Order: sequence, then C-alpha cells, then structure tokens
Amino acid sequence: MTTDRDSPMDGPVTTAVFAAKGVDLTPNKDQGVIKVVQCPGFDVDRPMIGDRVTVHYTGKLLTGKKFDCSRERKEPFCFNVGKGQVLKSWDIGVLSMQRGEVCTLLCKPEYAYGSAGNPDKIPPNSSVVFEMELLGFEGESLTDDGGIVRRIKIKGDGYSQPNDGASVDVYLEGRCDGRLFDSRNVSFIVGEAEDKGIPLGVDRAMDKMQKGECCLLYLKPKYGFGSNGKPEYKIGPDRDIVYEVTLKDFRRAKESWEMDLNEKVDLAPGVKSKGNQYFKTGQYQQAVIQYQRIISWLEMECGTGIEQHKRIQEYVVTAHLNLALCFLRLKEFSHVVDNCNKVLELDENNEKAFFRRGEARLHRNEFSIAKDDFQKVLQVNPANQAARTQIIICQNKIKEHHEQDKKIYANMFQKFAEQDAKTVKTKRRRDDIVRTTMNGEVGIKRRRRSQDTLS
Repeated sequence: MTTDRDSPMDGPVTTAVFAAKGVDLTPNKDQGVIKVVQCPGFDVDRPMIGDRVTVHYTGKLLTGKKFDCSRERKEPFCFNVGKGQVLKSWDIGVLSMQRGEVCTLLCKPEYAYGSAGNPDKIPPNSSVVFEMELLGFEGESLTDDGGIVRRIKIKGDGYSQPNDGASVDVYLEGRCDGRLFDSRNVSFIVGEAEDKGIPLGVDRAMDKMQKGECCLLYLKPKYGFGSNGKPEYKIGPDRDIVYEVTLKDFRRAKESWEMDLNEKVDLAPGVKSKGNQYFKTGQYQQAVIQYQRIISWLEMECGTGIEQHKRIQEYVVTAHLNLALCFLRLKEFSHVVDNCNKVLELDENNEKAFFRRGEARLHRNEFSIAKDDFQKVLQVNPANQAARTQIIICQNKIKEHHEQDKKIYANMFQKFAEQDAKTVKTKRRRDDIVRTTMNGEVGIKRRRRSQDTLS
C-alpha cells in the first residue's frame, strides 16, 4: 500500500501541517521526527530494539522530488531496528509502528542526512519526508541455528558487555506457554549458569547484553531444558521457553592478554575439572565452554622451560581431546575431526585422537578413512580391542556399500541394455518399413516402364 504523490511542499507549512496532524516521536520533543499515520496497523505488537524489520519506503525532499523508493526496485528493505544501521529517524519511527501500518515521517536534517546531505540527491541541511510501510518484524537471532532469539525491551548503557567468566547480577523471569515458573534475582559466572539452574540460552546471551538492558529470550529446547525437561518447574521434554532477563550489573573476567602465564596455568586444572563435571552429567555444551577456555588461554603459549612447555601442551591436548568427545556426543562430527587434527599436530601418535577421529568419520559414512584411523590406533597400541571391533564394522560397511553400488549399477546397466535393445528394435522396424516402401516404388516404376514400351 502507498499514498505516494509527487507534490511540492513548503518547509514551514509542511512542518505546521505535520505538527497539527501528527505526533512528535523524538525523546526531547524537538519536532525532529513527526509521524502521521496514513493506514493503521493490524497488530498491537510493535518492534523492539534489535528486531529484524522489513519495510517499504519512499523518500522525498520538501520540493516533492522523489530521491529513493524501494517499491520501484520491487524489493523491501531489511535492517535491525534501533542499532544505528539506518537513519536516526528510521530507528525512532519504525519502533513506533505496528505490523501493516503505513505512515509518513517528517524528518529534520539532524535526524536524517545532516549538514552534509547526500551528493546528487539531497542538498545540505535538508528536511525530508519518508513514507514507510512496516511489512513485518522478528527477533534478533543470536545463534546460527535460530535457537536463541532476543528482543530488547529496554536498551542498556555503554558499550561494555560481560565476557566468559564474568560475574553477573540479573533479575529473571522464566515462562513456558505463558506460565511463570521462575522469578528471582540471581548472580552467576558466565559459562557456569547451569550451576544456578539457569538454562544454556540465558548463559550464552550474556555476552551480547549491556548493563541495564532488559530483554526477552526465546529459547528452543537445545538451549532451554532439552529432552529431559525440568521436573521441578513442571516443564516437560523438548519445550520452548521464554526468559525475561535484566542485567543489573557485571564484573568482567580478565581476558587472556590480561593474565600472565603462571596465572593461566594455575587456573587450567580447575576449569578442566569444571568441564569434566558438566560432561559427566550430560551437559556437553557447558563442558565445551570450559574446555575452550583452556585452549584460548594456552594454545599460543610456549612456556619458559621444558617442564612448563610440557605441562602446557598436556593441558591443550587434553582440552582438544575432551572437546572431540563432547562433539561426538553432540553429533557435530566436523568439530570432532578438527579437534583431533589439532591433537595430532602436537602428538602425532595420539591413540585417542585417532580413535575419536575414526568414530566421527564412521558416523559420516567415510568408512575407508575411518578404517585407516582405527588401523593407526592398532599401530600405536596393538592391544586395543575396541579399534579391532571398529575395523570389522568399517569392513562390513564398506562391503554393504559395495553391494549397494553393484545393485545400483546392475540396475543401471540393465536399463541401458533394455534401452539399447529397444533402440535396435525400433531401428530395425524403421529399416523394414523403408525397404518395403522402396520395393513398392521399384515395382511401380517397372510396371510404368513396361507400359511405355512399343508393342
């Protein structure tokens, strides 16, 4: 829908008309962005800061000259609202709109293109008018798989955010199907929220939040309470949940570059132990966080002597091996291979690395190279019966695969043979028809010749 018309507008008159009909959206009420609703929306919900919004727009100067229009390109425009990705007037205006709403925004230069304008399109210090239609919006996805979606109700202050290991103070409310199941003030360490009964999704969102921010987190089961649910909250398995979280305060942990080597080496055993605890209780994602912390601290360190170097390498190798085991449980097999490769760069005969890489490759149906890995295990340790068993499994899988290929190719060749036979048969039939036709024509010619001869 559009109410676009190319008509000249006078600056003071336009401002007066907008002020009379519209609403000043600016926080300090300086008439920098005045909105007039042309067509109301059909949804009471409005975008929140960070939401991914989709709009159609037409931009005009006060002379009525059009300088931009998404409809003419036949392509809506998408952006994360309230994040400074677009004009200030757009952030302010779109946050006030409902889904389906069409409105006109009168924008002063300081909320639009400023004193510079836009070369060849917008003169310096120009007020502009935008007609906007809000087609839709959705929360900001914090993960590649869409498992954590954030919608910001109140924007936080500053630019600093918690990091892994930071201490955070939050107020949270958890809901499932609208039912409140958790409401409390709580403090925890980022990366260890599970210790306080807080799901992984809340923990993983912390490093995206600012002090004072209040947001809604929509969590899929993987980032909520998983396939086990949470009986104490009367939440069944594989349920989506929503947390409203307010970050009241936080104290950042030291970054790797802020710690000296001895501090990192001294902290590593405790972090490893924490990861092992999570692993034993099936909290593999939480365990991954701990093991990755060790690697971020020590992977690039060499130590000051042979003993310290050896100790550092042992921590790094163990962390990669444990990560490989976690990713096996999580069925993220490419990460298993990557971590095992890292181990083998440091220890070319590591039995566990060959075995776990072989398991990952077997799960990926890479039977031949999986068998090679298990054979390398036996070269390192001929007594490893598990590797022998896996080799037999690989051999059987390879045999099954070959049998399937035989059937596929046999059927394929059979079809080709049938097609060839059909082609030959068709060609023969065509040749017979041609010969019959030619014989008939020869007979007719002979009869004609016999009739043309003198008697």
